Amino acid sequence: MLTVEEAVEQILSRVEPLPTEWVDLEAALGRVLGEPVVSGRQVPPWPNSSMDGYALRSEDARAANASLRVVLQVAAGAAPSRAIGPGEAARIFTGAAMPPGADAVIPQEDVQVDGDQIVAARPVRAGDFVRAAGEDVRVGDAVLERGRPIGPPEIGMLATLGYSRVRVHRRPRVAILSTGDELAELGREPSPGQIPNSNTYALMAQVRETGADPVNLGVAPDRREAIETRLGWGRSADVLLSSAGVSVGEFDFVKDALARLGATLHLWRVSMRPGKPIAFGSLGGRPVFGLPGNPVSAMVTFELFVRPALRKMAGHTRLTRPTVLARALSPIPNPGARRGFLRVTVTPDDGGYGVRLTGDQGSSILKSMVLADGLAIVAPDTTIEPGGAVEVILLR
Repeated sequence: MLTVEEAVEQILSRVEPLPTEWVDLEAALGRVLGEPVVSGRQVPPWPNSSMDGYALRSEDARAANASLRVVLQVAAGAAPSRAIGPGEAARIFTGAAMPPGADAVIPQEDVQVDGDQIVAARPVRAGDFVRAAGEDVRVGDAVLERGRPIGPPEIGMLATLGYSRVRVHRRPRVAILSTGDELAELGREPSPGQIPNSNTYALMAQVRETGADPVNLGVAPDRREAIETRLGWGRSADVLLSSAGVSVGEFDFVKDALARLGATLHLWRVSMRPGKPIAFGSLGGRPVFGLPGNPVSAMVTFELFVRPALRKMAGHTRLTRPTVLARALSPIPNPGARRGFLRVTVTPDDGGYGVRLTGDQGSSILKSMVLADGLAIVAPDTTIEPGGAVEVILLR
């Protein structure tokens, strides 16, 4: 069996970023830049005041109690009507352009006003309360790199630079199929022996959280032809993702159905707990994932294998979640011959992070994922004793 690292390497070597597309700036949040952004303008475009006050020549107010005559007013959004000469000042407001000749601003609270005369209560130095032209960005600056996720600060910067549209990587479309006679679709009362279909909705949520778009292929019964038909419906998507039916049972038909559709299987079975039976292949150049059917196994294998692939396809350069070295607050046992990815709560404290198991670690105990802040990585046949160090993948 492959290690998790070997499986991830094989998967990522077979996926590439999707092509780029133009989107309106207001639709770009959460997308990934498909090209670098180089500034074609300077920000701010001209020297401006950072305070409400008076613009003046610093040489006229090098000592306290300098008297000057106010000759104009400059509001934000207006151009100064004239230059400032010796002994003169301009009433100015935050963000307004500095009039020619002025090289400093004195805040209004530091000024005594008498008609059109002001007295500066303190000395003024050149540059006081003035934002220089190009202080933030200069023409030709490389402002944002390709592969950068677009958040609110990036939206603000793009707008500042005049971008109404931006080139981003296309979001992956992920077709999701759940299989199993035991699954009842939501809205239907389960028959005896059935359970509600949770995998589809948990996986759709994980796909959305990753920044991709899910396509629901519904539930296929445990028949090869039905599974093949529904998987065929998803061939137009960028990724095919199924849960259950990839083990060695008599009703595990997903691998056979994919083979009949022409898929090539690249790996099957990874040495991990939970989630050993995971299949990865290609169908028409598109990645195909067959995840285990137990809900925790499906979610954990999605985190470790599908999420990094989707992030790479979406243009991200940081593909995995952050990890921390934490201290066990109670024993964390991992019996058996496979490395464990165990659900833990993570508590920050003065010493860094403390972790403890969420409870029963069975692959059907969905509550263990609900309570989990992270996945503790524990070697086979190992128990991390209280106070021991353990590597944890942070989920929240």
